This record gives sequence, structure tokens and C-alpha cells, in this order.
Amino acid sequence: MPERYKVIITDYVHDELAPEREVLGDIADVAALNAFSEEELAGRIEDAHAIMCYHHHPISALTIERLKQCRIIARSGVGVDSIDLACAKAHGIPVTNVPDYGTEEVADSALALALSLARGTHAANSRLRAQDGPWDNTQVAPLPRLRGRVFAIVGLGRIGTASAKRAKAIGFDVVFYDPYKEDGYDKALGIRRANTLRELLEQAYVVSAHCNLTDETRHILNEETIGWLPQGSLLVNTSRGAVVDTEAIPDALASGRLRGAAIDVLEGEPPDPRSALIQAWRDPGHAAHHHFILNPHIAYYCEEGMKEMRTKVSHECRRALLGEPLRNIVNGVETQ
Repeated sequence: MPERYKVIITDYVHDELAPEREVLGDIADVAALNAFSEEELAGRIEDAHAIMCYHHHPISALTIERLKQCRIIARSGVGVDSIDLACAKAHGIPVTNVPDYGTEEVADSALALALSLARGTHAANSRLRAQDGPWDNTQVAPLPRLRGRVFAIVGLGRIGTASAKRAKAIGFDVVFYDPYKEDGYDKALGIRRANTLRELLEQAYVVSAHCNLTDETRHILNEETIGWLPQGSLLVNTSRGAVVDTEAIPDALASGRLRGAAIDVLEGEPPDPRSALIQAWRDPGHAAHHHFILNPHIAYYCEEGMKEMRTKVSHECRRALLGEPLRNIVNGVETQ
């Protein structure tokens, strides 16, 4: 056991590190690099005993193979698609995440975005600011009543479940598609199950994505599958950016297949201003201008949640440094 361990936070966090030092300060020195690319890690991370990472850059084999004594790569959040899990496993390094982080906040955000689209509040505000149209309900007409309409969930994990409960409380008919979810969750939650993605989308009024990013879910909502939605549907994504092929959204909005869309996460952040989606969103003559909501990856955020997540990931690193069992290993590395 070294006299002091070295813990590196690769990105995102760059403040006084109070939560991390409160948990780890008696056994480790904690440093934050605030890197925005993996290349910035070179020469600064190789001797770390523990690594915490967020979402500003990947942790690929290039970095993992340089680590000399790392006992854990701890993802400060849920998604781990930015980490080379197989390479870490091959080197005996457990990768962990914080699977319950942001559950309430992301579910709240998903419903907030869905309701803003469904009730026309965003479109009305946008049009009035542009002095486009009269001061009356024709700004958003026709709007259907929400009670009994299908709120379709892709992926019934923790956040999908929390979103289902919120949507059900509002009066939506909640239907989910998740081929990896065992039977019975529909009965336990009082919602319905779709056996295929197409079955789900063909009945949806709102479709809300809540799945992890895998090879199977990458661009699962694309030009073809969005075309399965009824005319005038709504699309919300607060999961992972590449779950939705966002370049399909402008045409879907222009054709009326989508009445509105709201995206909190993008495949590349910040977005390329030359992309079809961003150009349509900024074009006053395009349907996206008033009917598309773009957020800068904030659905997870609240002050209490950030502190909770930072504390939890710090405790996971502490367990790894002290040789204690880990709670949330995602790459199959067995630990004592």
C-alpha cells in the first residue's frame, strides 16, 4: 500500500473538489485535469491508482494501455459507451458507473420536454417572440387532449421506469419496448408492453428514448423508424445522443410526421453548426425553428444530484483503493 494514492478526475469537474476530498482525502491526493480531449491525458494519468471520468472525451485503449497501477476506472454517470470496456477487462481494471445518478432529474426533464411540445408552450413562446402570428390559440391549434394518448418509452431501465410513472400520473397510456426486460414489469407498473419497436412506434403520440447506447440501439430512431410514427407525433431524447439519428429530424418536422422534437443529448457536443438539424433549427422558414427544442446536455443536472453523484463515485474509488467489493462493475472484472 502506497503512502498516498493518486486519484485523477479526467474531465468536467474543475472546482475545489470538496465532495471527492471529503471521501478520499485521508488516503489519496485528488487532482482534476479538466481535459476536453483524450490526447490531453498523455503524461498526466499513467501513474494514477484510480480514474474518474465524465463525458467530454473517451477513455480508449490508447489511454488504458499506458496505465501502470490503475485499480478502477469510475464513470461519473450512467453511460459507459465512451470507455473501452474490453480493453480495461483485458488489463484487469474494473469499470464502474453510477447507475442511479440523475434518475429523477432526467425523468423530470423528459416529461417537461414532452409536455412543452404536447401543450404547445414552446412553439407559442417561440412564435410570439418572433412576432409571428396572433395572440390567441391559433398559434398552436389544433392540440389534442393528452389523456389516454400513448406515451411510448424505448428502454425501461431506472430512468425509463421513473418516466413511465410520471407519464402515467399525467394520464398518458404508457407503453414500453425493451426486449431485455423480464415479463411482469408491465403488470407491476400498470403499463403496457410492445413486443417490437414497430409495434411501439405505430401507436405512439410521444416517443421518449431511455436506453443505453449499444451497437443495437445506435440510431434506433432513424429515418425509417421515425416513419413508423403516426403523423403529428412528438420525439424526446434524454438518453444518449447517438440513439437518435438527428439528421432525420428536419425532414420529419417539415413533413409533419413529427409535430415537435426535443433533444437534450447529441452525438457530438457541441453540435456542428453546419449540420442539417442546427441549420433547420436556426432557419425561421423551417418547421424546426418553432417546433424543435435543443438543450445543452442538462437533463441530468441539479445541484443536489451532482453532489450525490460525485460522492458516490468517490466512495466507489475508495472501495477499489482499499480492496473492498465494488458495487457497480460494468465490464465483468471480478474483485475481492
